[in-house]
Amino acid sequence: MAVFVRADKDGPVATIRVVRPKVSGVDPAVPGEMTAAAEEVGRDDAVRAVILRGSKRVFASGADLHGMAGRPPAEVRAHTERLQAGFSAMAAIPKPVVAAISGYALGGGLELALCADYRIAGRGARLGLPEIRLGLIPGTGGTQRLPRLVGPGHAKKLIFGGRPLTAQQALEIGLVDEVVADEDVDHAARSLAEEFAQGPTAALAAAKRAVDEGFGTPLETGMGVECREFTGLFATEDHRIGIDAFLGGAIPTFTGR
Repeated sequence: MAVFVRADKDGPVATIRVVRPKVSGVDPAVPGEMTAAAEEVGRDDAVRAVILRGSKRVFASGADLHGMAGRPPAEVRAHTERLQAGFSAMAAIPKPVVAAISGYALGGGLELALCADYRIAGRGARLGLPEIRLGLIPGTGGTQRLPRLVGPGHAKKLIFGGRPLTAQQALEIGLVDEVVADEDVDHAARSLAEEFAQGPTAALAAAKRAVDEGFGTPLETGMGVECREFTGLFATEDHRIGIDAFLGGAIPTFTGR
């Protein structure tokens, strides 16, 4: 049974909830539970959108960097690679993923939020990468996913300084996509996830792959990815439903096939 990462399903929306460990963040079960939760919601056809959620005080905790002090570099590397694999599994969920951020999203917590497709933060949230203050750098995607999202300048300032941003500051640089009242975070995330869940599942997955795989590649390469994903959708049932609804002036009801 999962201890730190749970996948709860409610209709077409699943919530992957990261429970702040009461033991060291280096517990070897954490990466495996992240991967298992991501794969579970990814392969469940009934799940059509996902919410990433922590507690109201802490979005998620990453590795316990204090607890890792003094460990042999080879041991640290092995654990970091396992954690990176868990985070990558979250980023690869083939469905829209919305992060609902309350409280502190620092270090690994922010890196987990970066794995989502859309980030909603409460006004009281604080987001940052404080690793530099321990003589370290982010180790689970902060130096790679963050600059792809906000640009290298903003990313370096955040990483070099180690100071957290307010939700409004994060919104201004594109680190989060929406800021709402703290008490409205869950409702806003659920509403958006339900909206995404009504869409054509295959097309949403194709759009996610096209953006993620094409971003940062030469334009010609990215256009090839887009062409591959676009043409593949003509074999789906949802494409035919969408075309028929459009021609008939109706609102489509997609089946997810």
